[in-house]
Amino acid sequence: MAEQAPKSVLFVCLGNICRSPIAEAVFRKLVTDQNVSDKWVIDSSAVSAWNVGRAPDPRAVSCLRNHGIDTAHKARQVTKEDFVTFDYMLCMDESNLRDLTRKSHQVNNSKAKIELLGSYDPQKQLIIEDPYYGNESDFETVYQQCLRCCRAFLEKAH
Repeated sequence: MAEQAPKSVLFVCLGNICRSPIAEAVFRKLVTDQNVSDKWVIDSSAVSAWNVGRAPDPRAVSCLRNHGIDTAHKARQVTKEDFVTFDYMLCMDESNLRDLTRKSHQVNNSKAKIELLGSYDPQKQLIIEDPYYGNESDFETVYQQCLRCCRAFLEKAH
C-alpha cells in the first residue's frame, strides 16, 4: 500500500505575529496529541511584510505558554509558492481572505483551498478578531476560537 502524502495547512493573518502563529501552534499540538503529525505540514504566514523575521507578539507567546504550548515561529510573508504547495490556506478575517484570493489569481496552478479558519467554528464565529490592539484576554479569546476551529478542521480534513 502506497504511503499517502502529508496534507498541508498554512494559517494566515495580517502580520503573522498574533492570530496565525497561535493557530499554527494549536494545530501542531492537536496533531501531535493525536499522533498524526507525520501526516501534516503546518506553517503560518502574513499577507503583509511588516513583521518578517520577528517572533510572535509576547502576549501570544504568553497565552500559548499558559496552555503548555511553545513556539519558535518567525513571521514570514505568503509567497507564490505557498499557493502551489499548501492544500489549505486558512485565514482569520475577510481582509485576509480578499488579499489571499487576489494573490492566488496571480499564480499558475494554485491548488490551495483558501478559507476562513472561522468557517470551521462550531460556535459559528466566522471572524477571528485581531487582538494586537487589545489585552491578554483578547489573546485568550483568539486561542479558544483557534482551538475550536482547529479541532473541527482536523476532524473534517483527517
